[in-house]
Amino acid sequence: MSLFLTLFILAATPSICKGQHENTCKVVPRNEYIEVGSDTEVVCQTSCIPGKIYWTLNKRRMDESQSSTVNSSHAVLSLRNFTLQNATLQCLSADTLQALGGTIIRTYSKPNNISCILHHENQFEDYSPDLFTCNWEHQIKPSPYINYTVLIGSLSHESQHEICKSRITNCRTTSERISLIDNMTITVRAEAAAWEAVSDPREFCPDHILKMIRPKLTLKTSSDHVLVSVSARSRAAFLKQCRCEVKYRKVVDEGPVSEWVRNNTLKGGHGNETIEEFDSCSNYTFSVRCALVEAPWSDWSENKTVLTKLNKRDFKLRLWRKVAEPEENGVRKVHAMWTEIPSTCRGTFTYTVKQTPYQEHGMGVNYTETLCGSSTCGVYVNQDAHRIKLTVLHSGALLLEDSVYVPAIGESLPQVTDIQTSTLEGNILVSWKASIEPVTGYMIDWTHGGNQYFWKESNGTDTTLSGLPDEQPYNVTVTPLFDGKTGHGTQALQICSRVGEPGNVMIQVQAKDRSALVSWNVTDQGPCSGVVVTYTVFYSVQKGPQLNVTVNGTERFISLKDLVPDTQYSVHVNATALTGTTRSHETLFKTKRFDPELITVVSVCGSIVILLVLPLGLCCAIRWKKFKEKPVPNPGLSSLALWPAPSHQEGMCPFQPFSNPSESLCDRVYTGETQQGTTSPLAAGCDGNPDSFQTEEYIDPATFSSPEDPVEPLETQHLSSPDDSTALLPSGNSPYRSQTFAESSASRSSKQSKRVAVKQTEKITPVMVYFTLDMLEQHQGSDNKTISTFQK
Repeated sequence: MSLFLTLFILAATPSICKGQHENTCKVVPRNEYIEVGSDTEVVCQTSCIPGKIYWTLNKRRMDESQSSTVNSSHAVLSLRNFTLQNATLQCLSADTLQALGGTIIRTYSKPNNISCILHHENQFEDYSPDLFTCNWEHQIKPSPYINYTVLIGSLSHESQHEICKSRITNCRTTSERISLIDNMTITVRAEAAAWEAVSDPREFCPDHILKMIRPKLTLKTSSDHVLVSVSARSRAAFLKQCRCEVKYRKVVDEGPVSEWVRNNTLKGGHGNETIEEFDSCSNYTFSVRCALVEAPWSDWSENKTVLTKLNKRDFKLRLWRKVAEPEENGVRKVHAMWTEIPSTCRGTFTYTVKQTPYQEHGMGVNYTETLCGSSTCGVYVNQDAHRIKLTVLHSGALLLEDSVYVPAIGESLPQVTDIQTSTLEGNILVSWKASIEPVTGYMIDWTHGGNQYFWKESNGTDTTLSGLPDEQPYNVTVTPLFDGKTGHGTQALQICSRVGEPGNVMIQVQAKDRSALVSWNVTDQGPCSGVVVTYTVFYSVQKGPQLNVTVNGTERFISLKDLVPDTQYSVHVNATALTGTTRSHETLFKTKRFDPELITVVSVCGSIVILLVLPLGLCCAIRWKKFKEKPVPNPGLSSLALWPAPSHQEGMCPFQPFSNPSESLCDRVYTGETQQGTTSPLAAGCDGNPDSFQTEEYIDPATFSSPEDPVEPLETQHLSSPDDSTALLPSGNSPYRSQTFAESSASRSSKQSKRVAVKQTEKITPVMVYFTLDMLEQHQGSDNKTISTFQK
């Protein structure tokens, strides 16, 4: 089975190949190069499909009239005057829109516009030209795949030979390879891998392509012209006529440069040119170039600079004056000014101003002469009319002179009215109403600061002051001129040449916990600074959105609300005027953690509380201390004492029962502490009589071994501790009663030191008194006090 299938395929192969060849669809020729502007034909074989076909050029369907059918299987497309640089052609089936084939047609052009020159490599000495250079144009972009060859021939020789090769559109060689006698024919051939193009031949005459060397230039200046001398420096120029161009321009530091060219024809290679149009005392540069009549221009000569002289024919002094207000004696100061002669002008210039009283029929004979500076001068005149005359001498010779009129005080003269000023793009526009009397013109002068004046003359009733420094206030005055005199000037309101931005903005910030007070002021605000319309405060946290608040131009502070405590902010202020905006420096501030006012209130309140509580506590402490120093005596710690006889109690307070012990000083109970080192108040008596006291002596406690021993003097006992304190109170003839102490006599005797006050009086019968205050133990909380008195 497989053998049979193989034999069948081998047998059928020739017939299949033959059928495919007969039914092939294709376009010929493929990838064709043609010369631009030429004609060509493209054939489409349509054997593989039935029906009609159509053509597309760069995917655009072409007109069917350009295509024709030779037979049923071939369609021919005719292209006439084909100029596209690169085009794609396709043949497609009209029924199925299937592309049957295609081709790319590229065009090439031949070199054209050939120009050649004979020139010199050395531009200072005139020898035979040693270089030959040709240039041409080619529509195809030059590439390293295109080779150019320059061919030269002559009318006497039909053959051409190669003189140079290049891969760019110019070629240079030496003049040894060409003949300078006969006319020459130049042809340029361009060669690529797929095409070759040859230019049309171009014929050249040696005299028409000879480029001369640079000519020589000489300058000479005078007061009214500059003489330019030209020397061609070429042997060809001596034999034939040549032409030259003189180029000159004014040297300026800034602004546009004006350049002028003067043409001249030289004979014999030499010639002169006179230049009269120039500014006085200015630097000008000159250069020149020459050529044979039909030959290319030579290179420009080296530039030469010359300083022109003062040309008095076109230089005007333009004398003017400013008259100050008269003093008390009527004397006026006149500030004369004129156009300054340029400082670059060489020579010595002398300026003299003469002021003479003006007379109706001529100049006065009396005058005062003042030697002045270069452009201004101040002289004094009285209230009468005067004429100021300026004379300029150059190196001692009269150069220029001019005069101006100064009117008398109160003289009836024309004056302009309704003067108006405005600004436009840095210029000041001035207009006024013409005076009633006829005038010959108007003089406008202006100044900013009064140190330097500018002035100009106008024949109309308006003018424009330009070239003014920005943001400067100007005073403008308009004065009418007539019959060699001047009227009274009218000054306009001060106006700025341009209103600038607002001044510098300085800000201060006072921050709290959730708000901040931002204040600002504008400094260095000159008279021409813009009036602030609004202030805009911009603030934000780091890497956060920027917020802003706008206030009007009269505000100088604003409080920022809803801030985050303990957070750093940045803030700046923009001052906006109609003429611009000024931005302050960015300032950083940090909000407080707590409200400073709350801290202040708490501190003040705390201080007040401390000041109120401290005295109260001190008072309580003192009261408590006093209370602790006067405890209620313990009856168990009572002691014995001698009571004076009734006869010795005269003059003393009578003893009262203990029903109300606080009513009398005599009823007070004193502890041992309060009596140490002092005299008992009971011993002193109620009347404070010191005669009742005697000297006190310390008595050994051993002398009082028992209470039964007779004791003559009055005894007062002091203990070493408050618990052992006793008060020895006399009590008439009351008997004593023995006591039971809380402590043993031995222990108490070791702690006590007894001091007995001995009074040198008559002996009395000792009386012992015993009293108890059971307020704390038996009747606590009750006002009743039990007093028991026993007589022994």
